[in-house]
Amino acid sequence: MKKLMGWAVWVVMAAGSASALWGQATTPQKPKEDLHGAPSSVSTKDPKEMSREELTATIKQLDAELFDAYNRCELEKFGSFFPEQLEFYHDQTGGGPMTREQLVGAIKQNICGKVHRERESLEVYRLKNYGAVELGTHRFTHPGIDNDSGTAKFVQLWKYEDGRWWLTRVISYDHGGK
Repeated sequence: MKKLMGWAVWVVMAAGSASALWGQATTPQKPKEDLHGAPSSVSTKDPKEMSREELTATIKQLDAELFDAYNRCELEKFGSFFPEQLEFYHDQTGGGPMTREQLVGAIKQNICGKVHRERESLEVYRLKNYGAVELGTHRFTHPGIDNDSGTAKFVQLWKYEDGRWWLTRVISYDHGGK
């Protein structure tokens, strides 16, 4: 398991480096206030100043707020956790770079009223000069279908910038497990 988690962290870091290079080459610079759009709902002190416990509590709270909005289909709030440009990868549907609008549209079409997410486990690690990486497992159920559930694993990369947190990259994998 530790070997798999180490590999997942490496994938996130490699994707982040490639994305940063891709973004510099293809994205015109915008004024700072327009760079990301809506802020996330939680603003905290700089993660460089946080203990590991504070960082874990902060990311745990962000995860809870994000998936509360996901489960309730509060799309504006859900979208506020993501920058305008993000990366989302899913083992069953693919993925890659996308806009916040594309992600929110996919959630509206495929998730709202159809899927409910519960976090089962969570690990948080500091990423120097970036923010944090969140690793864990979650269970998905389908409302109205008592015996239809499954677990999956996830890696989420949180960037701390200008006093707020952004969920910049998501890898959701190993779906279908009971």
